[in-house]
Order: sequence, then structure tokens, then C-alpha cells
Amino acid sequence: MKINNQEVKIENYDIFTYRRIRRAIGYLGISLPVLLVVLSFISFFETPVQHSISHYYYTNLREIFTGALCAVGLFLICYKGRGNISVWKNDNLLTNIAGVMALGVALFPTNPDIISDKMYSLIPLNEKWIGWLHYGFAALLFLIFALLAINVFTIRQEKEIQTPKSVLNENNIYRFCGYSILTFIIMVPVAEKFYLFPYSTLVFESLSLFAFGIAWLIKGRALGDKGVIGQKLYQENNSVSTEKVFEE
Repeated sequence: MKINNQEVKIENYDIFTYRRIRRAIGYLGISLPVLLVVLSFISFFETPVQHSISHYYYTNLREIFTGALCAVGLFLICYKGRGNISVWKNDNLLTNIAGVMALGVALFPTNPDIISDKMYSLIPLNEKWIGWLHYGFAALLFLIFALLAINVFTIRQEKEIQTPKSVLNENNIYRFCGYSILTFIIMVPVAEKFYLFPYSTLVFESLSLFAFGIAWLIKGRALGDKGVIGQKLYQENNSVSTEKVFEE
């Protein structure tokens, strides 16, 4: 089948737009914990380092916390991924659910340290179960992040079996990030229960977001896809072929 130059240009534009969205999601995921912690050390904001990212909701940095999560949520909802008969590999479905979960995490806060404090949520009640909604949204959000990295991002390269893959192949990075997310999230309640070290929840949540962000940045080709990087990570030549564009 012949494809005219205009169609190729449109497809190239679409795929590069997708990559920009992926990079935006990745940068937001990585920058959120970094920005919150860095600003906590600036006395102007009068915000000490919190023991979890979610507790920044009750500080002067609340708008950064909720704003970044809402931005990620909207990006994920607007992102039109590929469908799949398997729910666990359905890019479009999983990103839509993740987007809704991200909005839920932002709009329904964790329980404050003093439960009698006003929660300022969409539901005008001071009930502990509202905080449990937050935990449920967060748990499902990170689970989907891991599923996307392990099951969805790896689909394209799984079809490519003709050439040997480098240890730096993108699929190895996606799987490492996905399993890291699962590990770090499991470590949150474990570290809290056994009090392994101060700010353990903040540390493991941040590491989970770093892993999430790295996976999306690699998927968005933030390092480029030319030369050695293209060959090692994506098994591509120095130019993006029409076939690769349509597989993305």
C-alpha cells in the first residue's frame, strides 16, 4: 500500500504530539516530589518537610500538589492510547482510569494528622472515610502506573524479535520501572509499620513517582532516538521510518 507524503507528514505530526504529551506526564511525575521538598527548605513558604507527599495538601504548597496531580490526570484522560481486548493491556482504558484516579487523589485529601481539623474536600464532611477514599485512589493509581509500564509500554518491542536486544532496550527499562513502582508502594505500609527510617512514606512515594516519570520520559523519547540511543533503546536507525511511526 502506497502512502503519500501528506499522510506521512500527518502521521509524523501525530506521533510527535503523543511523545510531547508523554514527556509532559513524565516531567510532572518527577518534578512534583522534588519541587515540594525543595520549597519546604525555603523559609518563605513556612512549610516543613511532610512525612508524605499527600500531607502537602494541608500546607501552603497545596496548590502545587493538587495542580500537578490535576494536570497529570487531565493529560492521562486526554491521551488516546491503543485499545486491546485484554483489559491489562488496554492503553486507552488504563490511562483513562489512571486520570480519574489522579483527580481523585488531588480532590479527596488524606486524613489530617488531627482528624478534627477541617479537611476542605469536595464532600463537606469531616469523616475519616474520606481519607480512605484518597488511599484507595492512590493505590489504584500506582497499580495502573505499574501495569502501563510492564504490560502496555512493552507491546511494540515484544513484536520485534528479529534482532538481539541490548540490556538498555526500552522494554527492560519499562519493566524495571513498573516493578520498582510496585516494590516502593508495598514498602510504604511496611516501612510505616516497622518505622524503618524517618520520612519513609515520602521517600518511597517519591521513588515511585520517579520510576513512573522515567518510564513515560523513555516512552516519550526525551533522550532522543538518533544514533546509539535509537539503536540501543528503540532498535531504530537514525531516521524514524514510516513503519515505526504507524506502530507507535
